[in-house]
Amino acid sequence: MLALACAAQFMVVLDVSVVNVALPSIQRGLGFAAADLQWVAGAYALMFGGFLLLGGRLADLYGHKRVFLAGLTLFTAASLAGGLANTAGLLVAARALQGLGAAVLAPATLTILTVTFPEGTRRTRALAIWTAVSLAGGAAGNLLSGALTQYLTWRSTLLINVPIGVVAVGLAAVFLTGGRATTRTGRLDVGGAVLVTFALLTLTYGVTTTQTRGWGDALTVAALAAGLAALAAFVVVEARVAPIPLISPRLFRTRAIWLGNAAILLAGAAFQIPLWYFLTLYMQQVLHFGALQTGLGFLPHTVVMLTVGLCLTPWLMNRLSARTLIVGGALIAAAGFAWQSRITADSTYLTGVLGPGILLSIGGGLFNTPLTTTVTSGVPVHDAGAASGLMNTSKQIGGALGLAILIALTGRQDDSAHALAAGYGQAFAITAAALAGVAALAFALPRGR
Repeated sequence: MLALACAAQFMVVLDVSVVNVALPSIQRGLGFAAADLQWVAGAYALMFGGFLLLGGRLADLYGHKRVFLAGLTLFTAASLAGGLANTAGLLVAARALQGLGAAVLAPATLTILTVTFPEGTRRTRALAIWTAVSLAGGAAGNLLSGALTQYLTWRSTLLINVPIGVVAVGLAAVFLTGGRATTRTGRLDVGGAVLVTFALLTLTYGVTTTQTRGWGDALTVAALAAGLAALAAFVVVEARVAPIPLISPRLFRTRAIWLGNAAILLAGAAFQIPLWYFLTLYMQQVLHFGALQTGLGFLPHTVVMLTVGLCLTPWLMNRLSARTLIVGGALIAAAGFAWQSRITADSTYLTGVLGPGILLSIGGGLFNTPLTTTVTSGVPVHDAGAASGLMNTSKQIGGALGLAILIALTGRQDDSAHALAAGYGQAFAITAAALAGVAALAFALPRGR
């Protein structure tokens, strides 16, 4: 059971970042326009974030075995379709289906562990392994993407999921037990999930079109208006219509939750996707690194952030308030991004990537855990799952929307090395300002330990 849950979780987390280093190869292979390349990463994040709260309810209503198999099958089939895609549109559609499968699969993996292992030492050990695998999946994404793209092809970054998924589906069908639903009360808020996902997709599309059409274009205005209207309808549905809403309005009466999620949204716009996206393009298009070199170039970021987050931050949390660590970590990360914004076409890896990367990774490692703890502390037991799901949704949505906004604000028609470096530097400068905003919001958070 533990091996199945960990294998599925590894694939879900891996695919958030595994296409990053392959993006230039994907652009050349399928003819992506520069403004549309973001959808390879963004489509996955938006669908994952939009349907994650709904996916968390499925296991309770239909049984974790059935939901696990459905999510894993969809994720594996979408990976195969993406790996074989011969047009840009097919690849983006496959990535969106992957995100939907991940939204169903990810909550089911945790449900399997909590059902299989009784409370106590065995469950604690199982959850520790599951968490470690999640961290390893995120850390391995860029390195694995570089190696696969360099020695095979960008398609292998998606096709690698297929044999793992097929084996996991076969083993789950035979060995997974306890597939009965735990509750049949209430209904799924499908309408809410569709509305919020549609709102996010149309808003992102509207922002994306501004780079080629401008803010006053009819298509841009229509997409943004449709997104805002869908978002308003989602708020009404959650507050007045849905019997069991995806996001209960009462959650936002807690200052730690609404302020904390606003901070997570901004932090996600820095760390979740944009950092890897712009640095990948900078290293390959400006520094002329190969795919494997680019993957290895991200290794210090991963090592430093994991070391600080797993070793130093827990020790500091016993001595300092969470708010102090959030403010300090966000400001250190902002300083790192400000340094990163000074990159030019003449920068080297040491001065343009490694130096600022270590600083921003220290900051990210310091503030992530205290921010997560603050957002989820003091929440009633019956709202704990919703609060956790909301936090993960904010992180994914922040990454996808943040990337679209940054590309719209910093896009360049000139593809010379100096123009590209200037655009990427401007994106990092805006990101530094966003992290300064995280620090400012943290001052209003409760002063917890």
